[in-house]
Amino acid sequence: MGTDGQLLLDVVDLSKRFTLGGGFSRVKLTAVNKASFQMGAGGPEIFTLAGESGSGKTTIARMILGFIEPSSGSIRVNGRDVTKLKGRSERLSFMKEVQGVFQDPFDTFNPLKRIDSYLYETAMNFGIARDHCEAEQRAAEALSAVGLTLGEISRRYPHELSGGQAQRTSVARALMTHPSLVVADEPVSMVDASLRMSIVNLLKEFKEKLGISVLYITHDLATAYYVSDRIAIVLRGSIIEMGSVDRVLGNPLHPYTVVLRESVPEPDPARRWRADIELGALEVTEYARRGCKFAGRCPHEMAICSTTEPPNVESEGRLVRCHLYS
Repeated sequence: MGTDGQLLLDVVDLSKRFTLGGGFSRVKLTAVNKASFQMGAGGPEIFTLAGESGSGKTTIARMILGFIEPSSGSIRVNGRDVTKLKGRSERLSFMKEVQGVFQDPFDTFNPLKRIDSYLYETAMNFGIARDHCEAEQRAAEALSAVGLTLGEISRRYPHELSGGQAQRTSVARALMTHPSLVVADEPVSMVDASLRMSIVNLLKEFKEKLGISVLYITHDLATAYYVSDRIAIVLRGSIIEMGSVDRVLGNPLHPYTVVLRESVPEPDPARRWRADIELGALEVTEYARRGCKFAGRCPHEMAICSTTEPPNVESEGRLVRCHLYS
């Protein structure tokens, strides 16, 4: 839970609109459409935004981290509207509270800069250490939490580390500020399959051992099913189903979630995994559609689906955005 009983993260009607092309060929695209969700009401949790590549989930993450400005809506962390931060001190306070871990660890670090220097600078810039000696101590503690030692990365450049080592160092850097929330945007998609579960298990340890909440962004429903407490399915910028991971992936209601579910294991561990399936490629026409973004691919499509945006409905203990339930 956030400070003084407040929600840790409160996202309300968050939208982002882009204009593509130029002249008469310009197309207005709503990349995120009135997304709303909360985190931290019952203590630390792992909340997942899941969907196909291009669904808008990374755009949501980038708005929460302050990398891009929303077109409308609000984002509050511990009651503070983070879209209205003023000055360096407020920005540093927010960055200390909310840290990001990203898809490609090698994009996180300058290839011409020693990787341990990022840890020392984080310790000094956020007032975690008073001098270089203490910064080394804090760096060693953070690295130990992710299964590395300072000796393994000291005075080395990013290209001298494996992908797994670089991603773990990125995670360690995020841990150094003792954040309340970590936004993990596709953190396992660029590491070897053998290392994916070790990174995902680190996210679980954030919550269980350190009391840190995690907003996990992924297109990998298998890891989402394994690690999440709650999940929101994102389709073309809209959250179309949201609730506990067992309900949403164990017994999906939205036809799109039913399709996605074919790539995750059954709730019964004795059941076999099902094969991955291929979903439709990103199409601007689906983003621009006035009604349900899944109309045209949905086996239950009705006339209203292509003309009217479905409302949010509470059904069977979760939110679902579908005309079948309205």
